[in-house]
Amino acid sequence: MPHSLVQHRQPAWRGFAAITAGALLIAAFALPAMAADDMPTIHLLMKDGRLFPETLEVPANTKFRLTVKNEGPGAAEFESLELRKETVLAPGVTRSLVFHPLKPGTYKFFDDFHPETAQGRIVAK
Repeated sequence: MPHSLVQHRQPAWRGFAAITAGALLIAAFALPAMAADDMPTIHLLMKDGRLFPETLEVPANTKFRLTVKNEGPGAAEFESLELRKETVLAPGVTRSLVFHPLKPGTYKFFDDFHPETAQGRIVAK
């Protein structure tokens, strides 16, 4: 039979290997997302140059998510110099910040647009 008419077949294991590799790749990306959903979520509201609540209690030695919502009327900025975190929020915007596990203690934060009225703290227990 001429070479051009010969069909080339791949062994069946190659197809199985490709499917298995694809499934493992999907699982590798899905697991961190699922683990992130298991994190404790703490909520902070910024409104009229004030913080609600001013004290946020978080579990010590545990990664957590802080959801910050700015109800306005102007811009707000969550900032913590000692935790090296900051985010600016326009009115009506909500953002999430992920924090690595904190040792027990108190960590200050503030609204950089309203530093005289918006001082808060995160207490890791």
